[in-house]
Amino acid sequence: MKIVIIGLGTIGKTILKNLSGEGHTITIIDEDKDKVESLIERFDVYGVVGNGACMDIQQEAKMQDADLAIVLTNSDELNVFACLVAKKNGVKNTIARVRNPDYRKQIMEMKDDLGIAMIVNPEQETAGEIFNIINLPSVNQIEHFAKGRVSLVEVTAEKGCSLIGETLISLGKKLTTKVLICAVQRGDEVIIPAGNFKIEEGDRIHFTADAKSLGDFLSETNLVKSPFKNIMIVGGGRIGYYLADALSKKKYKVKLLEDNQSAAEELAELLPKVTIIHGNGTQHDVLMEEGIESMDAFVALTDIDEENMIVSMFANKKKVKKTITQIKNDDLYGMLDELGINNNVSPKHVVASRIISYIRALANTVGSNVLTMYQLVNNQVEALEFSAKKQEDFFDKPLRELNMKKDCLVACIIRKNEVIIPGGNSEIKFGDNVVVVTTHKNFDDLNDVIE
Repeated sequence: MKIVIIGLGTIGKTILKNLSGEGHTITIIDEDKDKVESLIERFDVYGVVGNGACMDIQQEAKMQDADLAIVLTNSDELNVFACLVAKKNGVKNTIARVRNPDYRKQIMEMKDDLGIAMIVNPEQETAGEIFNIINLPSVNQIEHFAKGRVSLVEVTAEKGCSLIGETLISLGKKLTTKVLICAVQRGDEVIIPAGNFKIEEGDRIHFTADAKSLGDFLSETNLVKSPFKNIMIVGGGRIGYYLADALSKKKYKVKLLEDNQSAAEELAELLPKVTIIHGNGTQHDVLMEEGIESMDAFVALTDIDEENMIVSMFANKKKVKKTITQIKNDDLYGMLDELGINNNVSPKHVVASRIISYIRALANTVGSNVLTMYQLVNNQVEALEFSAKKQEDFFDKPLRELNMKKDCLVACIIRKNEVIIPGGNSEIKFGDNVVVVTTHKNFDDLNDVIE
């Protein structure tokens, strides 16, 4: 595919990094000459320096030949206008970042008229991810395939969980609910497990399940936690606003701490169902006075990663049931597990993953067979949903007879309305959708899974 990226901030660079090596022809546009030149040297891309909303700059970037324009500058207005210019230039699809909540509703209603295929809002997308973590207290993360019929779930093997000490073979014999454990994170190590793999306390386990069976599995393995009620948020920026708004509408008791007085006063007007506290949520005395010890969940959303890490560690020390931490700097991820920071979110990765999933699905119309894609374990693992839409030699053969590449696992087969959690005797048939979990990158066809 031919892709043009306008705006090379943290999200633009993250998308570029993820797309590099996938065989796309990529052109980047930014007004910062040094940034463009640096990325041209680092990646195999074309570059144009200038205002990405200008007709002549887009034409210099050959926008008229592009399949997709992704517009990610810091200006909502410029992003929308650049998409309009791109459509005028003949680009087939556009994606725009729109962050201002005042614009979002009307632009969502007008996006078809504007010719915009997707609107992304990093803060709202991140708030939605955090909301899901809080709303499903037993799980760390959940994604969906096959239009919601298949769940890809991350849980932690905490003390008392009946998974601990079991191999995948022994679990298969004991459990009445059928799931497939497809990836395990143990410290810094990521494992695509075989049958004799033994689960240890603290393992972060990714498994696929029929969405209808998820609750039964959590109950059977003693992973069910009582619903949360009291939530504390530190940081009243856009993510904090979106999250508090969503939680308060679901009857959670939300307390939001914001250090800036004028911002706190504005939030109090916008969020009448939320308790807004003007105070520094990174200070010990403030947290204690506002009742951190009685909270079910604690969310650290300041603009400083190190502050988020410290207050999250303090929340863990005070036995808060679930702590969620915003981390923007990738260099910090390596130390999070050792510090006990198990649930973290990054706006740039949330949005990049969504855009890349869209690109994979779009590529499906021009040769790729990927329907859906998610990145797991800090982007070390990919979960891909393939469409078996062309006949292959390995169809109608038991999976145990297939010579699959190392660190690849068929995690689920969807056949019409049937969800199949596969075993060694399961077969892939023409017309199936197949979920594969792998540490390999850039797969775009089921053939890539087979040696």
